[in-house]
Amino acid sequence: MAGREEGAVACSSSSSSSSLSSLETLPAQETPLLPPIAEEEEEPPQPPWGRLFALAPGFRPFECASAECWFGRDPGCGYSFCGPDLAQTELYRQYSKRHFRLLREPGPRNSHVAYLEDHSANGTFVNDRLVGKGKRLPLTHNAHIALALPRNKVFVFSDLTVDSQLEYPKELREKYIISKTLGSGACGEVKLAFERSTCRKVAIKIINKSRFITDALPQIDKPYNVETEVEILKKVDHPCLIKIIDFFEGNDFYIVLELMEGGELFDRVLPPARLSEAICKFYFYQMLLAVQYLHDHGIIHRDLKLENVLLSSLKENCLVKITDFGQSKILGETSLMQTLCGTPNYLAPEVLNSAGTAGYGKSVDCWSLGVILFMCLSGYPPFSDQNSQPPLREQITQGEFIYCPEKWKHISKEAFDLVQKLLTVDVDKRFKIEQALEHPWLQDKDVKHQFQQLLTQMNDSELTLEAATLPSTSRKRCHEKEDKEELPIPKRATQTPR
Repeated sequence: MAGREEGAVACSSSSSSSSLSSLETLPAQETPLLPPIAEEEEEPPQPPWGRLFALAPGFRPFECASAECWFGRDPGCGYSFCGPDLAQTELYRQYSKRHFRLLREPGPRNSHVAYLEDHSANGTFVNDRLVGKGKRLPLTHNAHIALALPRNKVFVFSDLTVDSQLEYPKELREKYIISKTLGSGACGEVKLAFERSTCRKVAIKIINKSRFITDALPQIDKPYNVETEVEILKKVDHPCLIKIIDFFEGNDFYIVLELMEGGELFDRVLPPARLSEAICKFYFYQMLLAVQYLHDHGIIHRDLKLENVLLSSLKENCLVKITDFGQSKILGETSLMQTLCGTPNYLAPEVLNSAGTAGYGKSVDCWSLGVILFMCLSGYPPFSDQNSQPPLREQITQGEFIYCPEKWKHISKEAFDLVQKLLTVDVDKRFKIEQALEHPWLQDKDVKHQFQQLLTQMNDSELTLEAATLPSTSRKRCHEKEDKEELPIPKRATQTPR
C-alpha cells in the first residue's frame, strides 16, 4: 500500500510539473470585472428644525426633524405618552390618544412656519391660549405648550432655525439654550435655560453691568462684588442653600443656578394663599438650618426675605432653599433704601440706626427670619409703610409690629412666642439661631423626620449627578481662596429682586 501511494504521488507530481510548464507559455488573459452591485444610498439624517424641552414630570425632550409628528397616548404616535412615569401623573387620563400634531410647512420667501394643530377636546394651549380642536396656531421661539389645563405646561418650543442666542457669550451659548424670563427686577433678570448635553433645566441669573454705573445706584461697589457672590456660592454646600452650576462673563454677568420649580415662598404667603402652621414650621426649620450653616462659616446674609426663599417643587412638602447672597455695605439710611432695590420691611433696628458698616452682626438675619415667620403665619407684614403713624422706621426701631387678633387666633402660643423672641429690638436679648432651633415650637420629631426623608429622596435622584463636585467659573481669577472654612463677609453682590 505504501509503495502504491508513493507511486501515485510521484506520477501526480510529474503530470503537475508538465501542466505548469505548458501553462506558463500561454498569454495571460484578464478576467472581466463584474458590474458593481448598486447599493442604496442612505439619505443623510435631516438636521432638526426645532426642539421641545420637557417642563413637566414624565415628559422627555423631543427633536423635531420630520415635517410632522403626532403626540398623544396612542403608542403609534411619534411621541407617545404611554411611558410608565407619565402614565402615573394626575392628568394622564385627560390626554387624548392623538392630542396634537406638530407640523412644518413652507412659508413666504423660502421660509418655513411651524404649527401646532389641536386634536383634543380636552384642550391644547400655546402660551396660555386655547388652540381649539381642529384648529392650529403658529409656534414661535420659546412658546409654551400646555395640555388639558393652561397651567399644565409640558413643553417649551425652541426654534433651531432662529439664532436668538447671539447676545450671550459664546461659551454660554455652546453649553446652554436660553429660554423664557422667569423674573426681572432693577438689577437684572432670571431666565429659564436648558443644558444642551442633558436637557436639564437650570436658572440663569443675568446681572446687567450697566446698572452698576448709573446715577440711580451710586453707592453700589464695582461689579467685582458679583464675583464675590459667585465665590461664596461655590464654597457653600448645604441642602437648603441654592447651588451654583456655572458662571460666565460677557457684556453682563451670567450665574447659572439650579432651578427651583416651586418658585418663591412670597407667592405662597400672600392672600388668598395661606400656609398651615405645620407647613410654616417645616419651612422655617429648614431656613434656620441654612442660616446656621452660613453663620458658622462667617457669612451674614443681610437680605433674608420671602422673595429670597425658593421652593424645590409645587408640592407643599418640599425643600426650601435660600438664595441671593452677599448684601452690600450699609452707608446710611438713605443709601440703604436705594441699595436694597425694594422694601426695607425686613431690616433690623440696628441696621437703620447704624451710620456705617459697623454696628450690626449676625443678629440682623435673626430679625429678618422673625419677619419671615410672622408673615408666613399671619399672611401680612409686621411692619408697613402703608401706616402713616408711626412711620416705618419708628415701627422697626421700636419693635412695634402690627397685631391683628383675627389673624392670630388660630396660631399656637408657642409659634407666636418664637416670633416675639426674634423680633426683639435689644440685640443681646434677641434669639440667636441656636436658641430658635431649641425653642419648644420646633421640637417636633415629625418635622425632622420629614426633612430627612426629603434629603434621602434628593440624594437618590438629583445629587447623584454631581455629588460633591464644586462648580468652577468660566473665568480665571488672580486669587483663588482654597480655605473653605473661613469665608469673607461678602460685599455687595447685586441680586435680582422682585
